[in-house]
Amino acid sequence: MTTENKVTIESLDQEGRGVAHFDGKVIFIEGALTGETVSYSSYRKKPSFELAQVTQIYQVSSMRVQPKCKYFGVCGGCSMQHLEASAQVAVKQRILEDSLWHIGKVKAQTILPPIHGQAWGYRQRARLSVKHVIKKGKTLVGFHEKRSSFVADMQHCEILTPKIAGLIALLAELIEGLSIREKLPQIEVAAGEHVDALVLRVMQPPSAGDEAALRAFADKHGIQFWLQSKGPDTVVPFHPLTAPPLTYTLPEFGIEMPFAPIEFTQVNSALNRVMVSRALRLLDPQPGERIADFFCGLGNFTLPIARSGAQVLGIEGSAALVQRAQQNAAHNGLAGNTSFAALNLFEMTEEAFAKLGRFDKLLIDPPRDGAIELVRSLGCGNGGGEHAPCRIVYVSCNPATLARDAQVLVQDHGYTLKAAGVMNMFPHTSHVESIALFEKMK
Repeated sequence: MTTENKVTIESLDQEGRGVAHFDGKVIFIEGALTGETVSYSSYRKKPSFELAQVTQIYQVSSMRVQPKCKYFGVCGGCSMQHLEASAQVAVKQRILEDSLWHIGKVKAQTILPPIHGQAWGYRQRARLSVKHVIKKGKTLVGFHEKRSSFVADMQHCEILTPKIAGLIALLAELIEGLSIREKLPQIEVAAGEHVDALVLRVMQPPSAGDEAALRAFADKHGIQFWLQSKGPDTVVPFHPLTAPPLTYTLPEFGIEMPFAPIEFTQVNSALNRVMVSRALRLLDPQPGERIADFFCGLGNFTLPIARSGAQVLGIEGSAALVQRAQQNAAHNGLAGNTSFAALNLFEMTEEAFAKLGRFDKLLIDPPRDGAIELVRSLGCGNGGGEHAPCRIVYVSCNPATLARDAQVLVQDHGYTLKAAGVMNMFPHTSHVESIALFEKMK
């Protein structure tokens, strides 16, 4: 049973929910903005907090806007479309600063100007769910509904690239007509500079009729279908086999990056270019320096660093991505001053770090879990003391783990947090991408 109470919103949390207090509890209210007076309906109650949905707004924030997407509030893909775009960035900046202080007990000497780009049609990667719904008599393609495993009944998406967004309803019609419509639960989308690839997760092989329909759709709409029957190693191109490779470019550094459709790349290639540029300015690589790029992926930072003339070691946990990074280095004429290794960075030790040799600088770009074992490993041997890297650039997709790791770098290893700032890689979502610069005086 739900209850409705009236509160004033004090702030927004990391999920974009309004935060208020009532009767000794913290109330997290979806759809409410800072400064608003609202009533709410709770859908989950715990002893110290409640999760709720706004039911009525009595005092409206000047930052509230009309969501552009008509599926907002139903689709779980975005949570902040009701907040003006520049205010979204300000909220994310506050979340970063609060995380650094409250979790890591550190403050940046300089707050970098936020990086942001186009607010709509930016997303070039996505995982769309597919479900044939008997009661509706049709197949749905889209994101999950908010707080639900159901697929949202949507015909369009405002944050996907316009071409892919325009295919959602057409893909639903296509799959509805396939014999394997009940055995096709997912479509992975990867938009490149010369081709858009859609990976169909097929739990049984398509029939001859299905194959013909897929070929006709791909030809008509100028996309390439790939098929995935089991794990990631089963992803193969289906049609057209003559399509150009998936690539993205970093023009400032004269780099072209080929990639496979399920290999990790940033979802927002325009902002990725700006992010790489900022990271390189902060790192300031020089010819002859030895630099490590940890969690290097397919070389997104490694190759621009190498373009400076530095010697770069890229380290990544995935052997397949290491191979791709090596290929990309050769593709861009940078094999001579790059090397790569596959290591589990979540099991890094001081001894293992010391074996890598001395580095002048580091770039760290971990997943959401952060890089706690790696930063702890900087404490001794070639990694510590007077041999410690003089500069570390840390690119983060989770302010909480960045703050935790920053505390180790500053309080245990003597680094100074010189600068930090946010990069709005995912407009209209609560995702906070950030970058931080640590320096150590010799």
